[in-house]
Amino acid sequence: MGAGALRGAGGEDTGGRGLGGLRASLSGLTTRGRSFLAAGIAAGLCAYVLGQGELLRVGLLLAALPLVCVLALHRTRHRVAGSRLLSPVRVAAGAEARVQLRVDNVSRVPTGLLMLQDRVPYVLGPRPRFVLDRVEPGGRREVSYRVRSDLRGRYPLGPLQLRLTDPFGLVELTRSFSSHDLLTVVPRTEELVPVRLAGETSGYGDGSRRALALAGDDDVIPRTYRRGDDLRRVHWRSTARYGELMVRREEQPQRSRATVLLDTRDVAFEGAGPDSAFEWAVSAAASTLVHLLEQGFSSRLLTDAGTTVPGEGGGFSSGGQESAEAAGLMMDTLAVVGHSDGAGLSRAYDALRSGGGGFGETGGDGLLIAFFGDLDDVQTELAAKMRGRSGAAVAFVLDAALWAGRPTAVEERLHRLRTAGWTALAVPPGVAFGELWRQAGNAPLGSGASGSRA
Repeated sequence: MGAGALRGAGGEDTGGRGLGGLRASLSGLTTRGRSFLAAGIAAGLCAYVLGQGELLRVGLLLAALPLVCVLALHRTRHRVAGSRLLSPVRVAAGAEARVQLRVDNVSRVPTGLLMLQDRVPYVLGPRPRFVLDRVEPGGRREVSYRVRSDLRGRYPLGPLQLRLTDPFGLVELTRSFSSHDLLTVVPRTEELVPVRLAGETSGYGDGSRRALALAGDDDVIPRTYRRGDDLRRVHWRSTARYGELMVRREEQPQRSRATVLLDTRDVAFEGAGPDSAFEWAVSAAASTLVHLLEQGFSSRLLTDAGTTVPGEGGGFSSGGQESAEAAGLMMDTLAVVGHSDGAGLSRAYDALRSGGGGFGETGGDGLLIAFFGDLDDVQTELAAKMRGRSGAAVAFVLDAALWAGRPTAVEERLHRLRTAGWTALAVPPGVAFGELWRQAGNAPLGSGASGSRA
């Protein structure tokens, strides 16, 4: 059903033992019901003291009315099924998601007046409430509402609640369903234009670099025979070795690798909120990952804590369906990423050195794109060493003093990075990432420019 998934379907009993017995029903008295009950008791006491029989009858009527309503709702048993359809389950910050609620009466008796409400976090908007008229046996009612958030994160929706009330408004009972959904709000992304980064190996993404394996028998990488393979490709030496039919692999596609490094150190950023430097870096990293995956790169997300996504140990995304799953996993990670307690970039340096994609033996031609916060002299030297043998390395530096409008030494940091071979750019507040991306594509190797204000 759409892009979402139907959750929480199931029958719920809105009366009797499902409400915790008569005591739970008595606790559902509204302010009006408690006032009627108190007035009836007071009138009865006054009638006893004053000897007024008429007043006693009035007191009994006032006290009996809410009790009768409690008993009626307690004995009324409705079986209803509630469900929620969230579409889509993953949205960008500032975009809307649609939530559809459905209530089915699965009992043989009609329901009374129902009030339906769903619990949502305050950042998604006000709590939605709906009044449903009488639902016939086997009937269904559907309502919907929209939610949006300017803040990325993962927000629970639910549980769904039904409120029963009597015609006089004296008793109100609430029944909660047990299921809930999660809405993931991912960072905003910008559409980036394809650029040729300085130092990048020839070719751009998947299919641009292919290593032919036809130089000789010693260079052949065989694989198991599959139905439809040409028998002329059978590699008899490997067949004899492995005891099963093996064929030559005509070519071995290689996907260019790319690592996006996100600095999350708490000491490297100042401020909070959607317009803070850290949120700019998270959004830019998300835009970069989406762009690289669209261009056919095997990509991964790396943080200063040494954590890699999609897999531990320096794993990169694969092609096809696995690439789409990796993209979703990386976006989900960026939706909830926060500041780390680390004070340095040493763990990220170790992950690059040992995990490929940066300057290891298997990753000498990898692309490295980093989003750094405030860098001191020690961290600048460490970041400079990350350049290693990468095919191209681009650094976007979000200096805290620059964002706060204070005197800054960011140009000295950029000069050190450029000397090490980085294409380094300073990020001032308010600049669009797409403009800086184009500047990085036009900059010569080991250079860069300060981003102009958009």
